[in-house]
Amino acid sequence: MAETHVLFVEDDDVIREATQLALERVGFTVTAMPDGLQGLEAFRADRPDIALLDVMVPGLDGVSLCRRIRDESTVPVIMLSARADAIDVVLGLEAGADDYVTKPFDGAVLVARIRAVLRRFGHAAGPDGAQHPGADDAREALGGVLAFGDLEVDTDGMEVRRGGEQVALTPTEMRLLLEFSTAPGTVLSRDRLLERVWDYGWGGDTRVVDVHVQRLRTKIGQDRIETVRGFGYKLRA
Repeated sequence: MAETHVLFVEDDDVIREATQLALERVGFTVTAMPDGLQGLEAFRADRPDIALLDVMVPGLDGVSLCRRIRDESTVPVIMLSARADAIDVVLGLEAGADDYVTKPFDGAVLVARIRAVLRRFGHAAGPDGAQHPGADDAREALGGVLAFGDLEVDTDGMEVRRGGEQVALTPTEMRLLLEFSTAPGTVLSRDRLLERVWDYGWGGDTRVVDVHVQRLRTKIGQDRIETVRGFGYKLRA
């Protein structure tokens, strides 16, 4: 089975080399680039399975690079930031990133987050060789076409249509919508969504949920997902 290919864009030589070695040690194939422009070229040439992008890199910053990648692909993206600053986090997520990790990070934590993202994107196995669930789980749990007003969720074809027009969702957005679709009208807490969609077995940053819900709303309709203050979100039945 082919190894998972990681694109890693980081301008700090020490961090780039140390992280590349840590990822290769657990079985990933890594292409490491020192700036965003070279990162974009490498992405187009290699088509990696996942991209790790530092926010502050020269040439083309990480947020802009994420937008360029998202224009061309739904490949999973994790942003790396030296600060837990809300602006950095939100900008990266709004650009289309699926998750973020704050530096300095522990290598084991980064590997765990990468594997969690890959599981969500339906990769059959991680570098550890273990079989991981993907979108098939949600598809089997639902089955068929679910309709919510003008919104149709085809859980077999993994497609979404609004007013008869197909809506392009990233895999993370699709998994989020599937989670809402399993329980229309039921309030789902941010912690539950973090656990079910992002595969967090530990506490995570709920801003990840909030930004993805907002991104999903722009695609399926702002009033389709309701905010229940103090509790979470629910899909209008």
